[in-house]
Amino acid sequence: MFEFGIKDIVDIVAVALMLYYIYRLMKESRSLNVFIGIMVFIPTWLFVSQILEMRLLGSIMDKLVSVGTIALIILFQDEIRKFLYTLGAHQRMRAIVRLFSSEDKSDKTSKKSIMPIVMACMSMGKSRTGALIVIERHSPLDDIVDTGEEIDAKINQRLMENIFFKNSPLHDGAMVISKKRIRAAGCILPVSHSIDIPKELGLRHRAAMGMSQHSDAITVVVSEETGRIAVAINGKFRLRLSAEELESILTKELGA
Repeated sequence: MFEFGIKDIVDIVAVALMLYYIYRLMKESRSLNVFIGIMVFIPTWLFVSQILEMRLLGSIMDKLVSVGTIALIILFQDEIRKFLYTLGAHQRMRAIVRLFSSEDKSDKTSKKSIMPIVMACMSMGKSRTGALIVIERHSPLDDIVDTGEEIDAKINQRLMENIFFKNSPLHDGAMVISKKRIRAAGCILPVSHSIDIPKELGLRHRAAMGMSQHSDAITVVVSEETGRIAVAINGKFRLRLSAEELESILTKELGA
């Protein structure tokens, strides 16, 4: 007799949640058709091999499944990386990690380091100067720094404005701030292909969203077209920020 208990309900709910999350991930990365194809192939494979017991076709599909698993890992390596990062970046998981790690409080961004960023963004917003500023938190950004020019300078409003000045050779890239220092400029960020990003937002905003999806960094954007300031954190935007709102977000998120 078939027994159906609480454990089975939990099992079904867990699988349903996993499939829903994979669906969302595929939708954001424009791979929804691949996901649908996989969902059609699996029941067909089980029906052919288990119910109809067609040996030849079943063995061919078995081989496709074994090889296809490796192919899918290669094809969706970015999505798998994002899933694992999201899992590790969860607040509870971060709290557990902090219990076993010695965090240097001197590395935390202070209020004194935040104000030059805020003032520079407001000034560049008024002059319609585009800017992209990435502030490192727990996840190291060495791979991003390597794509630009290392600076290693004190956080300074005038220096930031000069780097993003339209005639500057580094104005098109992103600036990386780490451990209360401007570490690099002219850096290249991963661009998000999410269809949920409003169409009026440009490439800088997509790069900011991509950075927030690949790390726990805070990315500040100053729009060249409108002068408006936005912040991307954990795959979400905060748009049209005032100086007070920007300062409040940075203070809260950086633990200043």
